[in-house]
Amino acid sequence: MWINNLNPVLVDLGPLEIRWYGLVYLLGFFLSVYWLHRMSKKGKLGLSSEEIWDFMFYAILGMLIGARLFMVFWRPDVYLLHPLEFLKIWEGGMSFHGGLVGIVVASYWYCKRKKLNFRVLADILSVPAMLALALGRIANFINGELIGRVWNGQWCVVFPEYGDECRHPNMIYSFFERMIVFAWLFWLDYKSEFKEGFIFWNFVFWEGVGRIIMDFFREDIVYYGFSLGQWMSSVMVIVAGCVFVKYYKEDWKRVFRKNINR
Repeated sequence: MWINNLNPVLVDLGPLEIRWYGLVYLLGFFLSVYWLHRMSKKGKLGLSSEEIWDFMFYAILGMLIGARLFMVFWRPDVYLLHPLEFLKIWEGGMSFHGGLVGIVVASYWYCKRKKLNFRVLADILSVPAMLALALGRIANFINGELIGRVWNGQWCVVFPEYGDECRHPNMIYSFFERMIVFAWLFWLDYKSEFKEGFIFWNFVFWEGVGRIIMDFFREDIVYYGFSLGQWMSSVMVIVAGCVFVKYYKEDWKRVFRKNINR
């Protein structure tokens, strides 16, 4: 058993606080900028340095808007009755699924505007995005949020804000699960032998599968056996699975051939 008394504030400057969670968002932003620059230098993306910074502005804006708007599914009593609550980002409450929809819409719009290949850009962004999502779970653990279900196992954790019960450290489980997916996406990108969009749909599929599994360890309201996050992740898995069957059969055959021939 371990008691989580970690301080979510990294630096306290009186009126200004630097929190671990905000630091992860900042790190994810710069990781994405670095990766886009790297891919542009390799000739995989036709964006100048100025255009990359311009794109990231719209991507982050889309992510924030989507992540906040989707919170209405979790707290309709708050956001429908008090719409101004959507603006209070500093109070927390960011939906992963909403953020994903928001960044996809913003990226698609930007690609149409600049006449870029959306699937190529989506593939490139998937790698740093998954790493940032993994680090975000560490920030969730430090914040003591998204707590796990009560469990008295050997490595259970007590989150004092939620009582004296020992719980699954599900955020740590999710961190390792997402790091595995990150390694898989990184390997696919390294091989560079797959049809455009294959890496992105792997991101959607495996993040959906991972979220469904990890949420069984998380304390959440359940609707017909699944939490709201699991139902939304099921949609991700089904859509990605259909896309794989329709467009990427040969890519999966190539993956299996490589693994078998090792």
